Amino acid sequence: MIRLGLIIAVFVMILDQASKWWMLEIVGMAHDPRVIEVTSYFNLVMAWNRGVSFSLFWHEAEFMPYVLSAVALGIVGFLLSWLRRADRPFLAVCIGMVIGGAIGNVIDRLRFGAVADFLDFHVLGYHWPAFNVADTGISVGVILIVLDSLFGGGGDHSRPEKDDRDRA
Repeated sequence: MIRLGLIIAVFVMILDQASKWWMLEIVGMAHDPRVIEVTSYFNLVMAWNRGVSFSLFWHEAEFMPYVLSAVALGIVGFLLSWLRRADRPFLAVCIGMVIGGAIGNVIDRLRFGAVADFLDFHVLGYHWPAFNVADTGISVGVILIVLDSLFGGGGDHSRPEKDDRDRA
């Protein structure tokens, strides 16, 4: 399962970094930040997130990107140890998504001092904070892990195993 999880992690990280490169260099958001209306509910924008989700823990201190990167890498270490114990492909894919997203954002923090966010969804005048492919990998991966733990792969532990019934 570790190989599958790492393949997914690398895929998410590469997709994230390629999309950020495209936005910054090809679309030109690095030199000409603007709002590009794609649909009535979706824009491309350029936002630099110096904190974590929704700019939590934002701070101007020069060391903050390193602190946030260290925390993210510590979480990645935990996730890698969990991935080594994963026994199902679905769980390995979910953990890989989170790992790939976390590493993608760490790369931004170390390169730019902030994370490049550019996907902007809005409905009826309400905007979701801008995010990126890495954030999507992290969010979807975590949601699927939670749903899996609540409803999925762990099996039905409310009934005794066949061996337990045979002994009774």
